[in-house]
Amino acid sequence: MLRTVSASVWMMPPPAVSLTLVCAMLCVSACVALCPPRCECSEAQRTVRCASAALLRVPAAIPSDTSSLIITGNAIHRLDHSAFSELQNVTHLNLSDNGIMEIGSHAFSSLLTLRSLILNNNQLVLIHPEAFSVPSSPLQELSLRSSLYNYTSLTDLITALRWGELTNLLRLDLSGNRLVLLPPGMFAPLPNLQHLHLRNNSLVAIYNSTFSGVEQLVELDLTANAFRTISDEGLHELERLGRVRLLLGQNPYVCTCEAQEFANWLNGSKVRVGDVQRLYCEFPAALREVPLRGLGAQALGCYGTAREDIADLSLQTSYVFLGLVLGFVGMVFLLVVYLNRKGIKKWITDIHEACRDVLEGYHYRYEIDSDPRLGRVSHGQQGRPRMDQRSRITQIPSDVTL
Repeated sequence: MLRTVSASVWMMPPPAVSLTLVCAMLCVSACVALCPPRCECSEAQRTVRCASAALLRVPAAIPSDTSSLIITGNAIHRLDHSAFSELQNVTHLNLSDNGIMEIGSHAFSSLLTLRSLILNNNQLVLIHPEAFSVPSSPLQELSLRSSLYNYTSLTDLITALRWGELTNLLRLDLSGNRLVLLPPGMFAPLPNLQHLHLRNNSLVAIYNSTFSGVEQLVELDLTANAFRTISDEGLHELERLGRVRLLLGQNPYVCTCEAQEFANWLNGSKVRVGDVQRLYCEFPAALREVPLRGLGAQALGCYGTAREDIADLSLQTSYVFLGLVLGFVGMVFLLVVYLNRKGIKKWITDIHEACRDVLEGYHYRYEIDSDPRLGRVSHGQQGRPRMDQRSRITQIPSDVTL
């Protein structure tokens, strides 16, 4: 291009040459003036790159027509709502390796056409609930690889995903963040998510509703985590994803009887495991580097009675627990009896005396009813004035003994 300009300059008359040179110098000076210090600008590609420039904040003199802004390797610890004002044309923003610790409210709200946001290799401690809120939700890619400082950062991110209304987000990268557990429904606010990268974390299990709400998911990367096996609950959750392409390699799988369901699932599931040929046993040592997919029940040490043995063991454990509970109840009962022994003894004595009085009364009536002479006396006394006990007894025959 320089050769073409120089050739055309030589062909012009002297006044025209001077005017052209002046215009070129003015254009160059204008372009240089619009480019921030210690940054590189490409007018043709509308790109501004500020790499390892020891910046403490986002430069202010960024051309307003910039579409790609790359600021990496600096020391920008905080982003606020005024960091990217008047940059409505930026579609790609890369802020990796800046040591960012805090993202304030509406930090990117002025980037009305932002499609891709890269925040890799930072130290995010605080993420405001409205950090990713942008009018009309244009964001399609969000990368936070190795950027979450601790579990509190994950909680903040979940809130920001919910409040940000990122309904158009297609790709989310959370690799390398030491994640151990994914809360149920974490990705539900992202209904159009298609690519989810969770590689190089410390995930150990998948539960029901872990991936609920992401019905459009086509790729799920769980490579290089801490899965020793995947439970029936996790397999059911993965099966629900349907057409997703699943990556499960580089996990320390333990090939024992518990892994039989997982091995069977790999052979018959409708879910497409993209790296199924690279799933190897890590333990025990005898099965190390053996492909997990080809293992059967005999190789895993399952001979058809494992489930019955587990059921019997559970039943025995239940019986032992029931015995302990009953023993404890018995001890409490005996303790209560011992503490109330005097009252219980008096109560038993009173009952005994009451029963004895009742039995004596029945015995007395029986003797009267059994002697006919006493019976006539009893009938004869009916209709007469009642006499006292002593006068009645004098009328009883002398040969009758009471």
